[in-house]
Amino acid sequence: MTNNRNQFCTECREETTYRIQPVIYKKRIKENEYEFKILEAICNKCGEPINVPGLMDYNAKEIDRQYRLQEDLVSIEDIYNLMKIYNIGKAPLSFALGFGEITITRYLAGQVPSKEYSNIIRNALESPAFMVEKLNENREKIGETAYKKAMKAAKEVEPLFALSEKMLLTISYIFKKAEEVTPLALQKILYFIQGLYMVLFNTELFSEECEAWAHGPVFRDVYEVFKNFRYNPIDDIRFAMFQNRFHELSENEKKVIDLVIESFGVYSGKTLEQITHDEKPWTDARINCLPGAPSNEIISKESIKTYFMDVTDKYALDNVNGIKQYINSKLQTV
Repeated sequence: MTNNRNQFCTECREETTYRIQPVIYKKRIKENEYEFKILEAICNKCGEPINVPGLMDYNAKEIDRQYRLQEDLVSIEDIYNLMKIYNIGKAPLSFALGFGEITITRYLAGQVPSKEYSNIIRNALESPAFMVEKLNENREKIGETAYKKAMKAAKEVEPLFALSEKMLLTISYIFKKAEEVTPLALQKILYFIQGLYMVLFNTELFSEECEAWAHGPVFRDVYEVFKNFRYNPIDDIRFAMFQNRFHELSENEKKVIDLVIESFGVYSGKTLEQITHDEKPWTDARINCLPGAPSNEIISKESIKTYFMDVTDKYALDNVNGIKQYINSKLQTV
């Protein structure tokens, strides 16, 4: 929130400037005491709290968000995401999960779910198999039209699970951190993440093999998931299923993903493609291919690791500046 120089201070009895500062607010909820980090506006003249429009609403939302995090409860956004993923309305979702008809409506209005009901919602969000089970269990209550729409959506989620857990979490984290990603850019970002991770930590991040396609390195199963987006930025609500699981990525894994997004990730997919076309793993895998010809030749993990180990002799790949120097050297030759 930004400072406003035209707020009235009730102590000074005049409009004054103020500063926004974090404070710890303690609140007792259901016999337990919680601490919340909120914001307070302080008058620069008298040092007393000052009422700033919008700050009370902001703090109320922060308290709700932080309480749910501390108690490991689903958010309102989680429930909306569940509805979007399965193309299902509030009442049918309530029935599908075994709740009363207006339970989801109450949760969307701000009521905090119990731990038991929160876990049911989270299981439905994170497991298509669980959601399908609940849909079949409560089919008669849901209604045939809503049931068919939700089951169709569940089928559309299935291709995600051809990917490894680590790949799913990596892609979901990329979507959270990057402003915009096309299918072409995503493929190259994943390739660079794998290469840097193997060099920095001497092991692969995900198990999928990479193929030497005409437009650069490609993970085939990832391509199948996003091919309908073609050249457009990916906007895939299905990956909301994994956003509560970023804790399963280690700090080292997040570090490498962040490094790649902050360096390679600022370039277009076509530019990243050109860079990979000037790198030995892709050129060696396509040595017997005509330019532009299809190929499913595997770019071995060992060749990727060896190449980026050679790169580290000249460029520091453990920081953004070193990676950018490497990128600039490639852009000068393509």
